[in-house]
Amino acid sequence: MALRSSNKKIERDGSTVSLWQAVTKESSKKVLPDTDAIYDVAIVGAGITGITLALLLQKAGLQCLLLEGHKIGFGTTSGTSAHLNTFFDATYPEIESDFGAEAAKLVAKAGKEAMAMIKEFVAMYQIDCDWETKNGFLFSQTDEETEQLAKILQASQNAGVAVTEAETNGLPIEFQHALLFKGQAQFHPVKYILELAREFREQGGKIIENTFVCDAELKDDIYSINAGKNIVRSRKLVCATHIPPGVNLLSFRCAPYRSYVLGIKLAKGAIYPDCLSYDMQEPYHYFRTHVIDGEKYLILGGEDHKTGHGDPEMAFGNLEKYAKANFKVSTIPYRWSAQYYVPVDGLPYIGKMPFGDEQTFIATGFNGNGMIFGTLSAKIIADLILGKENEYATLFDPARIKPIAGFSEFVKENADVAYHFFADRLSADRIATLKELKPGEGRIVELEGKKLAIHRSVKDEITTLNPVCTHAGCIVNFNAVEQSWDCPCHGGRFDLKGKVISGPPQKDLDSLKLS
Repeated sequence: MALRSSNKKIERDGSTVSLWQAVTKESSKKVLPDTDAIYDVAIVGAGITGITLALLLQKAGLQCLLLEGHKIGFGTTSGTSAHLNTFFDATYPEIESDFGAEAAKLVAKAGKEAMAMIKEFVAMYQIDCDWETKNGFLFSQTDEETEQLAKILQASQNAGVAVTEAETNGLPIEFQHALLFKGQAQFHPVKYILELAREFREQGGKIIENTFVCDAELKDDIYSINAGKNIVRSRKLVCATHIPPGVNLLSFRCAPYRSYVLGIKLAKGAIYPDCLSYDMQEPYHYFRTHVIDGEKYLILGGEDHKTGHGDPEMAFGNLEKYAKANFKVSTIPYRWSAQYYVPVDGLPYIGKMPFGDEQTFIATGFNGNGMIFGTLSAKIIADLILGKENEYATLFDPARIKPIAGFSEFVKENADVAYHFFADRLSADRIATLKELKPGEGRIVELEGKKLAIHRSVKDEITTLNPVCTHAGCIVNFNAVEQSWDCPCHGGRFDLKGKVISGPPQKDLDSLKLS
């Protein structure tokens, strides 16, 4: 069934609205899990990773259950900028240096295979998701960046990537040097995954939405999964939730970040870029164009920072200033942010849960390349579950040990976690009355001798929560843009009532009462 635009927007994990949300999916009856059945595989998380994996396994003859704590596409898949690349945030010189030349070739091959998988699904199921093949440009603006660009060119070519020097960067922005990566692509991510979900159902798969998985217990090779008000059972369990729930090794090997995106209408007569393009600033900016209901939008992203750090309002302000300095901006109808996780050694973690059991699988650490690595994860994990050899499995194994690659990042990120664990306990605003809070404001305060996370709504409703994150005990911070409480340590996010939105926490923030 074709998807259509609508004034009703699908839900996502924040109060800002992305360019992808104005679609409706075909109506379906509420589905309940079969508590008597033992599924072959239970997959938690209905983003691009979980849905692609569920479809692959269901087509292979396994009976799969897909569990989603909110709605399909609630997480990063509906907040991505939907660039599809054969080059990644971890550059080929970095991969070659840390993992070796053969590993760089494998990563390049894996990227091409994931891109081909998406294209094949689009054609096979005739998905109307605005798939387009594009040229991709990476450009430098300083001498230091140009030197780095030369290394990227050489290492990318060594890895087998189609890249050449270019005379343009595809943008009205000055540059020193540019590279052209051929055969890149873009699409509408929500339209894509909704059609994959429809096909999964038609293949006999079952999707249960609005069902938060609290925990799972393995006994006699069968998982008992606490899914909302029900217990469901499966032989294998996959966490396609960006970061595995609970405190585990991956909590310390992945750092949570947020990226900011604008959907911009340019002035009449202005030319929209017909490519994908990226600068080399830190953090970098990324650009492309998408057409929604016949209207063109420039998609511009950047200003990334760690979750729970920085100032989201300032990030959007800086991005808007950058847009107006470089483009003829008419209006900015869309602005949104999304979360991703950066692996300490540069490559994602895909496969069996380290120090877990043989039946638990995870996929995380996609950096800013979630659409490609999410698709690749589905293929790798499907092969592992089906007992097939996969040439990429060892390279992306979550249990890999790299004492040099990523060690400094591991130390830096976890030192930052330790700092916030202790320092944030000593800081809080002291207020005498709740009237000091502005409507729509949230703050960590000390009141009546207690440290509280307090929010005052525009309707003057007061919500008070325990500010201690239920994951690892850090103190949350208020995100005024997304109207959420975000943990600066491991990226757990909670709504204004304290309910888990995303990240590794398995329990909500405690609600507190004031006298």
